[in-house]
Amino acid sequence: MNNGLIGVIGGSGLYQLDGLQDHREEVVETPYGRPSDPLRFGELDGVPLVFLARHGQGHRLLPTEVPYLANIYALKSVGVRYIISVSAVGSLVDGIAPRHVVVPDQFIDLTKRRKSTFFGDGVVAHVSMAQPVSAVVRTALVNAHTHHAGATTCHPTGTYLCIEGPQFSSLAESLYYQALGASVIGMTNMPEAKLAREAQIAYGTLALVTDYDCWHPREANVEAASALENMAHNVALAQRIVATAAVELGRQRPTCDAHTALSAALVTPRESVAGERRSILDTLSR
Repeated sequence: MNNGLIGVIGGSGLYQLDGLQDHREEVVETPYGRPSDPLRFGELDGVPLVFLARHGQGHRLLPTEVPYLANIYALKSVGVRYIISVSAVGSLVDGIAPRHVVVPDQFIDLTKRRKSTFFGDGVVAHVSMAQPVSAVVRTALVNAHTHHAGATTCHPTGTYLCIEGPQFSSLAESLYYQALGASVIGMTNMPEAKLAREAQIAYGTLALVTDYDCWHPREANVEAASALENMAHNVALAQRIVATAAVELGRQRPTCDAHTALSAALVTPRESVAGERRSILDTLSR
């Protein structure tokens, strides 16, 4: 096992990562079932990497149906230390336009039906989510966009608000989300980011803007077809940014607070945890 792999989670429109050399697939079993898709291993410029399609090939999983625990646990179990998450989002800010790129530094979680922790069942931990995005991953993504400058506008910070879906917002909801101070809206980065922190994985998001949700007085309300069209327009750029950021992270292997997130978070004495719960804890703590 390579305990320093770069993990890439592809969202809507990004179901594979181009340029992977020595490509192989592996079906991984976890205590939480199978992940969304087989893990795809390979190398980019000599840097080991693993790719996972969040919604599965053919986009068959609703945001609520994504097996988030299995996905993050599977990536952790094969040695992933950094995750680049790619997501389609709507803009809640006039200055963030469709086909722009946002690299969020904060999240608001408004999901309702998703299990959001590996803990419970006799094991208690409270990880800090004050800074939910890894600075080293976010910096790598911003640097990668700069390397490919001129393709589109990049916003290096922002707040990603995550809703349950699968329906898009009502106008009243969209205006409410604006009032909360959110920059973009999506359906998939929670509980993904929380689980990554519990698994001591440095996590960051490349958010590809596809629409204005439904708040904009002069722009069309979001629809799946137009959102996917704008997402498809940015897929080639996303491929280049992800590849550049992944190679930078893989070569530098920077340390991050996320890599020791459980050191001050675990409340239950480790020696009192046994059986499968101990095995899960040991995996998360690597």
